[in-house]
Amino acid sequence: MSDRWLVIGAFAAVYFIWGSTYLFNYWAIQSIPPFLMSGARFFTAGALLYAWGFWRGETLPTSRQWWNSVLIGNLFLTIGTGAVVWALQFIDTGIAALIVATDPLLIMMLLWWLFKQKPKWQSLVGALIGIVGTVILVGQPKFTDSPESRWGLLAIATALTAWAFASIYVSRIDLPESRLRRSSLQMLGGGVGLLLFSTISGEAVTFSWVELTSKSVLSWFYLIFFGSIVAFSSFNYLLARVSPEKVATSTYVNPVVALLLGWGLNGEEISSQSLLAGLVLLTGVFFINTGKGQAEED
Repeated sequence: MSDRWLVIGAFAAVYFIWGSTYLFNYWAIQSIPPFLMSGARFFTAGALLYAWGFWRGETLPTSRQWWNSVLIGNLFLTIGTGAVVWALQFIDTGIAALIVATDPLLIMMLLWWLFKQKPKWQSLVGALIGIVGTVILVGQPKFTDSPESRWGLLAIATALTAWAFASIYVSRIDLPESRLRRSSLQMLGGGVGLLLFSTISGEAVTFSWVELTSKSVLSWFYLIFFGSIVAFSSFNYLLARVSPEKVATSTYVNPVVALLLGWGLNGEEISSQSLLAGLVLLTGVFFINTGKGQAEED
């Protein structure tokens, strides 16, 4: 297979598989508690990736790299992904994906606050647009009038904060040079963190093998092999083959895929206000990413 078709296939995986994970997470937690499901998913995927790296003869991580990877894994996965999956009990999958797409806005603001990295004017315009889009999205009655939805929004906000801090510090700490090894350690650390939280919180006790559905099981396997392994490998392949700006276009495609799948396969309503908010939010993210690129060139 030529490189051209490999690149096309990798983009398809990053665009559509990652966009579909919101729906498959929702289906998986219908009969598996959210933190238990996510913890088992990431621990299994991390163990498989670690074994793959060992088979390839990659250098074993140092104790510091283990510690740093576990720390980042807990921010990205235990708090980040775990909170989003928990929120899917109360927030539609497509709406959750739209809110998650605003993470570049929070990263930009944290870089400005913590490291005095003043953003370019394009990013500031994007920030204002993103804030307007967020207000339009969460100002809908189904959020303002529902206590459960407000808890879901709070959980996603917590996840975005954890992701933002992890994204900022991941390049500032000692991690394995191999992206495969780095990701496997983060998944192992995040998976263990989620499993511990599920046990301590008592959530794991609510799990019943008898009530387990085939849809949840198949969704769980899909998340491991496609969501974690195939999409991750495709992401790393693209980073080595094309510019980061092209890879970052997944930021705009994933929410659209999530919205369409949630509407078509899960009966989720897409209101005109949600569509308007989505358009405004993604426009803001576009300006932020444009300003980021210019900042790196200066």
